[in-house]
Amino acid sequence: MITTTTDTKEQIINVAERLFAERGFAGTTLRNVISEAEVNLAAVHYHFGSKEELFRAVVKRFARPIVEQELALLKQLQAGGLVPSVEAILTALFKPCLEFLAQDKEFLLVHTQFMGRCWTEPEPLKSIVTEEFSASIEAFLDVLQRALPDRSRSQLAWKFDLVIAALNRVQSEAGQPWALIQSTDPQAIQSAIEQLVKILSPGMRS
Repeated sequence: MITTTTDTKEQIINVAERLFAERGFAGTTLRNVISEAEVNLAAVHYHFGSKEELFRAVVKRFARPIVEQELALLKQLQAGGLVPSVEAILTALFKPCLEFLAQDKEFLLVHTQFMGRCWTEPEPLKSIVTEEFSASIEAFLDVLQRALPDRSRSQLAWKFDLVIAALNRVQSEAGQPWALIQSTDPQAIQSAIEQLVKILSPGMRS
């Protein structure tokens, strides 16, 4: 069987995501990655250049489709100049992230662990994550500013950070006995979204 360049790149990213999820960035070496991906160091350097750029590639792979869907949902909410409710805005935030988890049941725990962990990595790694989500973060803050005009941008940013922290907690604990998400069934995901919105929307308004 001939392994294509694309296959090799995806294999490296798949292994790197799992190792970053399990061990964190500092606890993962390129030697670990090349060993488990069954590639050579030259392949990693060819595709990514460094461990930091490999981390960026993993973040980008899940961030891009989520951000695209978030922006599309926000655009729909504001069609015709409407000012959406806080509940609708938070639903647009949670829906793409949590539905993404349900798309790949085989790697559910890997995805959730990585998504939860990547936001807690130190600089400059956290900036990589923020950069990949920057378009949606600013878009959400813009819409929240319209929905809550009496709140300052800094107040909304602080509260939005807490919402993201809650989302990360839900993602990282998915599948655990005490977790909000016990299943990737669409109804379970929808229930989790509704509960998050119900719990967090009052805090945005306060």
